[in-house]
Amino acid sequence: MTEPQHQIVRPYGDTTGDGMVQLSFTLPVPHDKRAEGAALQLAGKMGMDPAMLVHAKAMGPDFTFFVVYGQVKHLVDVSTVQVVERDFPELSAAAVNQTIRKKLRRKLVVVGACIGTDAHTVGIDAILNIKGTAGHKGLEYYREMRVVNLGAQVAVPDLVEAARAERADAVLISQVVTQRDAHLHNTREASAAFREAFGADKRPLLVAGGPRFDELMSGELGVDRIFGRSTTPGEVASYLVDALITRRDRAKETVHA
Repeated sequence: MTEPQHQIVRPYGDTTGDGMVQLSFTLPVPHDKRAEGAALQLAGKMGMDPAMLVHAKAMGPDFTFFVVYGQVKHLVDVSTVQVVERDFPELSAAAVNQTIRKKLRRKLVVVGACIGTDAHTVGIDAILNIKGTAGHKGLEYYREMRVVNLGAQVAVPDLVEAARAERADAVLISQVVTQRDAHLHNTREASAAFREAFGADKRPLLVAGGPRFDELMSGELGVDRIFGRSTTPGEVASYLVDALITRRDRAKETVHA
């Protein structure tokens, strides 16, 4: 078996391989010379040498925002990076509708919500609402889907009941607020609630999404799939068709073979 080719890279700032990076952060101290020195000390401890303070701005009386520019010695082996590759074909809206109509023979029901105290609906609206995002139409645009958008700050028990009442095929959970890992706690709570409320073969497909999720954590969080930033409605629609129809059809064919 051929060994993978290592691909070693360093950050690029002014010239190739110079290792220059830019870092921004906030310290809970008033803006003065001592605060600027603390920012440079932190950058040094993080491996930036030399480090240059290029921006400092008071954020109220007790906080200061900094931007530091400097050189790091660290190398990255791109060949060892682990990511979740797309393992399903990306379909056009027409192909999604045709597959649902031909194979499912009814509308595919999707329920979505921001759970817990999360009031940020931009992400879930971008996926579900007909206007979508960046020229990509949302799931409401798909004629063979019925979309129920519950909006913001939905309690997990209410989401479970809505999924049951709507006979949801899939439930989309959006989480933007991440303080103290709230997105992880809320997603685990939701997955546990759905496992308890539905039998193993009756549970809707669970999909979590948000800019701070690690897509590799789906198993740990108890969901079927995680989508991160820059996900389009078309990707989600294609995944739902693949997971709910195509893969199940292949499984049935295997059983009957």
